Amino acid sequence: MADEYVILVDEQDNEIGVMEKMLAHREGRLHRAFSIFIFNADNELLLQQRALHKYHSGGLWTNTCCSHPRPHETIKDAAHRRLFEEMGFDCELSIKTSFIYRSPFENGLTEHEFDYVLTGHFDGQPRIEPEEVQAFRWVALDDVKKDILQHPEQYTSWFRIALGEAF
Repeated sequence: MADEYVILVDEQDNEIGVMEKMLAHREGRLHRAFSIFIFNADNELLLQQRALHKYHSGGLWTNTCCSHPRPHETIKDAAHRRLFEEMGFDCELSIKTSFIYRSPFENGLTEHEFDYVLTGHFDGQPRIEPEEVQAFRWVALDDVKKDILQHPEQYTSWFRIALGEAF
């Protein structure tokens, strides 16, 4: 498999270079990312449980999909690509907000991201990619917020932050 690269940015989201993905995470370099939140007709949020073997946060619950755009790829193009690759569907997406966060992990990696939050609507059945996603569930926004307060260790750090920033 070819190396994956992330887009390094400054705090105003100006591109300043590219770096191999794992190196950027080892060095904690600020890079462009996105977090997708998909809702159904009942206004429930589609959550995914990350595959256990992911390079960090395996087995934790998080937003519908998240990843990084590749060099020369727009946020929306990357979001559509990864939503289909991970969850097996695509839908209209809108950028809701963006924010910067930094989250170190016990394995020495650090997520330091300029993160775009995108939202969309889907009422079908996801077809998850088991290499990326272990499970999924639809949940009311208020219920997930309450569960995060009671069990924050079951959710990814960026999901907890993005939820507070956008919803």
